[in-house]
Amino acid sequence: MVPVHHRIVVVDGLEVFYREAGPQDAPVLLLLHGFPTSSHMFRHLIPALAGRYRVIAPDHIGYGRSSAPSADEFEYTFDNLADVTRSFLETLGVDRYTLYVQDYGAPIGWRLALADPHAVAGVITQNGNAYEDGFVPEFWGPVWAYAEHPTLEYEAAVRSALGREAVEWQYLHGVPDPSLVAPEAWEHDLALFARPGVDRAQLALFADYPSNRSLYPEVHAWLRESGVPVLAVWGRNDLIFGPDGARAFLRDAPHARVELLDGGHFLLESHLDEVVRIIREWRSTF
Repeated sequence: MVPVHHRIVVVDGLEVFYREAGPQDAPVLLLLHGFPTSSHMFRHLIPALAGRYRVIAPDHIGYGRSSAPSADEFEYTFDNLADVTRSFLETLGVDRYTLYVQDYGAPIGWRLALADPHAVAGVITQNGNAYEDGFVPEFWGPVWAYAEHPTLEYEAAVRSALGREAVEWQYLHGVPDPSLVAPEAWEHDLALFARPGVDRAQLALFADYPSNRSLYPEVHAWLRESGVPVLAVWGRNDLIFGPDGARAFLRDAPHARVELLDGGHFLLESHLDEVVRIIREWRSTF
């Protein structure tokens, strides 16, 4: 069994929990999780890839086992989450890595890449958008409305995303065999969401989401100019980030590999072996 370490470092006065495995001198694979989960979503992927990479998976501030200060103590924006992640990497002495991003991890990863384009050796995106393509209107409509009008009237629709039914749905929708998805995945998320003040943090990030879209032209230019290798491995049945979001990478990274698998938003819960095989094949090409 591959040993996976569970560690905490203090960054800018905040505790950042992270999982780490693999040789210290191996190329770094930085795993950035999405909403509503944490590095827990990578619990099976980490040992599967640790032979080829030094795999590092932090919990974002407000998620998992990292610090979750109140929204009065910490301004929950994607800029600030990226800043903490950048400081985290500096603390670990990591200056070159392949990005693996999913959902919220994508805009955090794009900020890292734009701040230090030469640090990124490759990009793996699993249902992590960098284009307007792929936003499923039925899911995102209430988020855009709340971001434009962050009032109690619009809050109710997005607050429902923090509840049990919505969190379970994120894991189970689009999965041909839902019995493959371990219930502890969403139970883990729900337990940590119950911490005081986490709801306000999540609402702040919903309100800040349009800031990610405004970065997309810069991300596209970086993809074109850098020629960074890209793998888009996607659950094609995702009703949050649809498969057009994966195909769109080909516009600015024409040599990208795009794989659309018969799964949902949290593809690793049902298609781990396929994703691992694809990553290993893709990695062997450069």
